[in-house]
Amino acid sequence: MAEIKAEPFAFPARHDQLALIVIDMQRDFAEPGGFGASLGNNVSRIMRIVPEVRRLIQGFRYAGLPVIHTMECHRPDLSDLPPAKRDRGNPTLRIGDEGPMGRILISGEPGTAILPELAPVKGEVVIEKPGKGAFYATELAEVLQQKGITQLVFAGVTTEVCVQTTMREANDRGYECLLAEEATESYFPEFKAAAIAMIRAQGAIVGWTARVDDILESIAHA
Repeated sequence: MAEIKAEPFAFPARHDQLALIVIDMQRDFAEPGGFGASLGNNVSRIMRIVPEVRRLIQGFRYAGLPVIHTMECHRPDLSDLPPAKRDRGNPTLRIGDEGPMGRILISGEPGTAILPELAPVKGEVVIEKPGKGAFYATELAEVLQQKGITQLVFAGVTTEVCVQTTMREANDRGYECLLAEEATESYFPEFKAAAIAMIRAQGAIVGWTARVDDILESIAHA
């Protein structure tokens, strides 16, 4: 067993059971003109982490470790979109409406796609999720079980919503979770800081956090 330098203490990595999950690095959340920007958010904060997310993805690929991508999106008929979710956010531009990048957060639309710099390659799993957590109404649990995964490294957006929600879901299912600090971001820096503090509080109550360099150094010897 290898150790990854982490907070609140070293993460006990088992490389043969480790996978990277990249949460919702989609055009609608990261690019100017997308859904995130329509809500008044500074999307440049999201674009800032793209190089670090890319480094992580490349490191996992080079080590032969699984990379799993998620996308928050809904069916074109909106049958998996609860009214309570649709009715929140920008009242003039909601999920399913036509936006600058096609229908907002609808499967198959241009804005729903993962950023080209981080696009999945052949053989990598892509999970389309209708909720904030990646386990809700998806096949993620089955995919991880089939691959023998017990430990998850997390990157993506936003730290306090979809990333933290998925980490909490995974924690309750018995997975050991590690958040890559520079490879996750929020539109609000104080929210990211609070989420990181909550995740690693009370002896890693939800999980660990670590620097990208320390994660890469460990998996380079996988």
